[in-house]
Amino acid sequence: MNIRKILDEDNFVYKKKYGQNFLIDTNILDNIIKTSEISSKTLVIEIGVGAAALTKRLCQKAKFVLGYEIDEQLKKPLGQILDEYENCEVIFDDFLKRNIKSDIKKYEYEDIMVIANLPYYITTPIITKFVEEKIDVSKIVVMVQNEVANRFSAKTGTKDYGSLSVFLNYYFDIKKAFFVSRNSFYPRPNVDSAVVVLMRKEKRMKICDENIFFKLVKDSFKQKRKTLKNNLKGYNCEIISNVLEKHRKTLDFRAENITIDEFAEISNAIAKQ
Repeated sequence: MNIRKILDEDNFVYKKKYGQNFLIDTNILDNIIKTSEISSKTLVIEIGVGAAALTKRLCQKAKFVLGYEIDEQLKKPLGQILDEYENCEVIFDDFLKRNIKSDIKKYEYEDIMVIANLPYYITTPIITKFVEEKIDVSKIVVMVQNEVANRFSAKTGTKDYGSLSVFLNYYFDIKKAFFVSRNSFYPRPNVDSAVVVLMRKEKRMKICDENIFFKLVKDSFKQKRKTLKNNLKGYNCEIISNVLEKHRKTLDFRAENITIDEFAEISNAIAKQ
């Protein structure tokens, strides 16, 4: 089936506002499936179905594929493209406004995976939604802008390490799986991409108060080039300093030099004061 031909026949217009750059490289599509390790008992959630090149492959491996697509102009072509698959449903709506727990209630499955070529402009809100709404996802395999992938998987002390790195690494073990050239898409975007794998941590570090932890991290990175002393003026700096000393660090360090475990230790000390 020629997906491009179906879209052309339907006079489909690619929309920049939805980040519509459809993946057309079959080798990359196959690599995503291989990296995902889907089983026949897996419910896959896909955000941004697009022209369904990835969706078709997911249907061949998963128990069921629940796709979300915001562009209603794709209703008719997707009806044709996915007609042969009975284990697939596409909800035409804004994913960020959906009640995901309610949407997946009717399905039987052993595990949930999120596998998607995410629209660049809403990558972080989408992943955050799964975390904040406590959707029991075992693995997230997503294609994102390459520089975003670097921030997701960044290590302490690197320029890409920031509050987003800490937030995601608290919940997931993260690895950048492989690079994807901008030439793998139609229309071709202005940036390269990468596929990132986020595996849910079975055991997370002990945090007394997550609100304190995440606020501390956010405030610490408020102005990346400034020291902790400058960014954390509203905090009890004596408590922070006492924790840092154990790790041979001071308030004159920048947030990018503080590990996730150290942030956790500081936040727990603040929570217990």
